[in-house]
Amino acid sequence: MNVPFGDEASAVAAVQSYIPKEFQVLNRRQFIASGAALAAGSLGLFPAQAHKAKDSYVLPEKYLPRLVTMRENFEPGTIHVYPDQFWLFLTLPGNMAMRYGVGVGRKNLYHPGTFFVGAKKEWPAWTPTPDMIRRDPKQYARYADGMEGGINNPLGARALYLFTRKQGDTFLRIHGTNDPRTIGGAVSNGCARLVNDHVVELYNQVPLGTQVVLHEKSSGGPTHS
Repeated sequence: MNVPFGDEASAVAAVQSYIPKEFQVLNRRQFIASGAALAAGSLGLFPAQAHKAKDSYVLPEKYLPRLVTMRENFEPGTIHVYPDQFWLFLTLPGNMAMRYGVGVGRKNLYHPGTFFVGAKKEWPAWTPTPDMIRRDPKQYARYADGMEGGINNPLGARALYLFTRKQGDTFLRIHGTNDPRTIGGAVSNGCARLVNDHVVELYNQVPLGTQVVLHEKSSGGPTHS
């Protein structure tokens, strides 16, 4: 569904209908002055600059970054992923949050839980996990020794590595992608993905130790602890 920026009331109502109960969009004046202005600037109306030039796909407006206000009092500086809505929220002071469209883990490969950012990498290398190779050796066995970072790497331009105190590295990531058509879908091996421009913006705002909450999915896998 497209959000008609020319109609203020329709824009607010349309965006409101997509937001989980914990969040609500800015009031009409704030929405037009800040949310729409941000989205129309550097926050994603244009194809991601880190993508190949041939990829001219433009994200649906509901997956563009948008400034929203929260109904519940989440601590500023935390990340919340709502997989059924395909949205990631970075909470800000004053009950505000920045919302990004994401792709999430397919079927039972999505694992809800509470994590923290244990590592951050720019243009990260990637190695499929043993489970990924077992599930699909034809697709992943050739990369068993790893793939260098770059535009064709599945982790994209940036990656946040999710850890727990008990397990350490969970092999779950919040990362970029050079395939924006996967945003708004359950397509990955458990990670959350943003288009490259958006993950670069998120990466620059998120320090090590940031709490990350992957909320329950209607058809998710077991919870991480």
